[in-house]
Amino acid sequence: MTDVPRPAGGAVAGLRAMALATHLGPTVAVTTVATLLAVGTGMSVGRVVLVCTAVLAGQASIGWSNDWLDADRDRAVARADKPVVQGTVGPAVLRSAALGAAAVAVVLSLLLGVVPGLLLLVLVASGWAYNAGLKRTSASVVPYVTGFGALPAGVVAAAPGTPVAPWWLVTAGGALGAAAHLANVAPDLEDDLATGIRGLPHRLGARTSALTAALLLGAASLVLVLGPEGPPTVAGWAGLVVAVPAVVVAALAGSARWRRLAFPAVMLLTVVDVVLLLLGGAAVG
Repeated sequence: MTDVPRPAGGAVAGLRAMALATHLGPTVAVTTVATLLAVGTGMSVGRVVLVCTAVLAGQASIGWSNDWLDADRDRAVARADKPVVQGTVGPAVLRSAALGAAAVAVVLSLLLGVVPGLLLLVLVASGWAYNAGLKRTSASVVPYVTGFGALPAGVVAAAPGTPVAPWWLVTAGGALGAAAHLANVAPDLEDDLATGIRGLPHRLGARTSALTAALLLGAASLVLVLGPEGPPTVAGWAGLVVAVPAVVVAALAGSARWRRLAFPAVMLLTVVDVVLLLLGGAAVG
């Protein structure tokens, strides 16, 4: 695998390419969710910042490793949305950045404590395992379930006293992770198959994957509303109302017209769900 010459554009173009190669949308969404949950636990500002930076470093490492490891495959199918295909950044740079960010994530996560640190690093390890080969197998959904289930558990455990995250928060995280995987792969099914990728969504097919993602998305929203102790709050019911269009979009991802909207809908709903959860006063730790 060789690097391609970087076109003119200077440092700004290079920084923009590196930011996009983190898979910027998911990276921002996951980091935002982790930060909001950290605020909801009542931990100090310093620890909230530490959680935020640890998760951000981990997510950046996952995105960069994905574009590094998939560089030849992305070029083969002419993925014009990828900086490495555009020639604005090379695989060797992405490899160094991915390894460096992973090391930073390890240090920052463990500064939160052994238990929260290891839980947060489950998400990082899951992302790397997916990029390294699990995406090609029927177990491709496993890293998403484990990683996004471990994320809220790690954030909550970072609060004083190392509390255990409630079952409903971890369950919803795993379900949202599985839905995100099915929705994220939807736009690239044909390109993936052309380059030998046959993960779970590819084996299920576009329509079955879309319907499964919609069911998981709806189930996760219900768990977040009905799981906390006491009757659902107004904010909780509002979350279910907001979930309806996202679930519909996810269900329609089996058709080419809607495929690219499904994953952003899942990410947006996840952030909104967490905001409403905290506004409703649910105890997350």
